[in-house]
Formats: sequence, C-alpha cells, structure tokens
Amino acid sequence: ALRQAYLHSGGHDAAILAQLLDLQVEATVLEKRAARRTEPSLGSWPLSPLRHPAAMPAEHPRGGTRGLDAVLLAVELENQRLEAELVALKVRRERRADTGSLAARQHVEDLAQLQVEVGMLRRQVEGMGPRVTPAILPPPVAPPLPP
Repeated sequence: ALRQAYLHSGGHDAAILAQLLDLQVEATVLEKRAARRTEPSLGSWPLSPLRHPAAMPAEHPRGGTRGLDAVLLAVELENQRLEAELVALKVRRERRADTGSLAARQHVEDLAQLQVEVGMLRRQVEGMGPRVTPAILPPPVAPPLPP
C-alpha cells in the first residue's frame, strides 16, 4: 500500500522503489515464518527442527519447495511493481498530452488574434488611399527686429 501510494503521488525514484520492494519482500517472509510457527503440524516439541526457520528443510510440507515459494513471491512483487510503474507512465503521458494540447490551443488562438490584427491594419492602410508626401520647406525665418 505504501509503494502504491508513493507511485500514485508521482514518485518515481528507483532507489526508493527498490527499498519499498525490499521491505515488502522482508515483511512477507516474516509473515510466512510467523504463520509456519503457529501451524500445529510443524511438530509438538518446542525444539523441533521444523520450528526453527534456519533449520527448515528445503521441501515444504505441502509438497512444493520453499525456494519456489520465495521465487514466486518475488516474481509476483516485481509484477505488481511493473504494473504500478506502467500506470504511472500512462498518467505522465496523459498529463504531457493535456499540456501539449493546451499549448497548441493557445498558439492557435494567438495566431487567430494576430491574423485579425493584420487584417484591420490592411483595411486602415487601404482606406487612407495613396499617401501624399508633404513638401519639404526650409524653416521659417522671423522678420527683422525693429531698431
């Protein structure tokens, strides 16, 4: 649940995801050990080798191997991690697509506004008709001052 919350909140640091995966595997192993200790079929004597996790035989009482269970658990956890990573990638892709389409819409609106302004300027220029340049005259000279 912690890893899922981390991924859904946008977390994507590989080191943190690896730590969360390690913690999940360790918790599962501890839970299985605790469950094995409480099973009545593991022997009635307290010092039975079946009760001590380090002395557990490779063969599981149900017929499968303990190593196979651990490998299966690891594969399942990796599957869940990859699925969560895929969901996070899809969410990021959708966000980028939304951002891109928003920017594209803004550019289209800006272009339309500029086209309107260019059209208005053209109409103004056309409405003025041909421009007549004013004659260039020398600066006015003041009349002489009386004595």
